[in-house]
Amino acid sequence: MSRKPFVAGNWKMNMLRSDAEKLVNELKPLLEGIDSVDAAVCPTFTALGKVADALAGSKIMLGAQNIHTVEKDGAFAQNGAYTGELSAEMLKDACVSWVILGHSERRQYFGETDAGVNAKVKSCFAQSLKPIVCVGETLAERDLEQTNAVVEVQIRGCFAGIPADQAKECVIAYEPVWAIGTGRTATPQQAQDVHAHIRSVLASMYDKATADAIRIQYGGSMKPGNAAELLAQPDIDGGLIGGASLKAEDFAAIIKAGVK
Repeated sequence: MSRKPFVAGNWKMNMLRSDAEKLVNELKPLLEGIDSVDAAVCPTFTALGKVADALAGSKIMLGAQNIHTVEKDGAFAQNGAYTGELSAEMLKDACVSWVILGHSERRQYFGETDAGVNAKVKSCFAQSLKPIVCVGETLAERDLEQTNAVVEVQIRGCFAGIPADQAKECVIAYEPVWAIGTGRTATPQQAQDVHAHIRSVLASMYDKATADAIRIQYGGSMKPGNAAELLAQPDIDGGLIGGASLKAEDFAAIIKAGVK
């Protein structure tokens, strides 16, 4: 099945509003005429408005890095006394289309769990936002040959109770934790093997057609120099890009590597 590649930039806690606007304005002309790859940028919350304005009229989509999920009266609260939180309704109002969920840094530093990510997936769909669900193993888990088991537990937990029609709208980002920000990268074959395993887990949870429809990004230090080889793998449908998305030319080069 043909899946349109999707490359998203996770800017993490980087760039002031002026820097974010400058980056977007540098990126837009570099991507003119590219229709066969979807692209998105995910800035900090403070820069969402400025970036949304800068993206107006372009095909580059806007994403956020987190979402609020407290339930109130049987639904996800969209407002109220939740200091420091941003609801799905607020993100949608800020022109956000995608939300990164369950990134390893959120799991490591803020104690996020698969159950919490599952609630955030549901919160996204309550406001017609689309989730980018992150999964991946640590170096210790890989060394113990637990990669497939760890990733399967994460997938099943994050997608519990999510119907097939919604699952098809999700993107999964496989991020080997040991390859994030370290300069180390899984070989194309290592990455492909895990992507294929993720798709087999999805097929067992739903069906082959649903599994074949879901895009799976690679998120472990993808760079201009290795993007083409990674994106050539049959089950790698794009990338969730960290550091390389902070430079317009590098990010554009990765997106262009996905052009078929």
